[in-house]
Amino acid sequence: MSKDPVHILVSCPPTMAPSELMRRIKGRTSSKLFEEFSHLKRRYWGRHFWARGYFCATVGQMTDEMIKKYLEHHFEPNPSDGDEDFRTGP
Repeated sequence: MSKDPVHILVSCPPTMAPSELMRRIKGRTSSKLFEEFSHLKRRYWGRHFWARGYFCATVGQMTDEMIKKYLEHHFEPNPSDGDEDFRTGP
């Protein structure tokens, strides 16, 4: 699990299930990354590159510009959120 999640804004037909969209995105991006960075393939052999879960939400009447602006400010560090205690394992 990463402390830095990946945010993407996509448009897809309403007939495509979010699970199918994520399966395609995760499958193709991991394949491309493994092609370009062979050390990743060795490191993740027999394991999943991406986490199993995902979060999906619709944006309704928001414009692309509004979403981009939100994401730009979403990642600004909060001084009270010090990540020095962040741990990914024991």
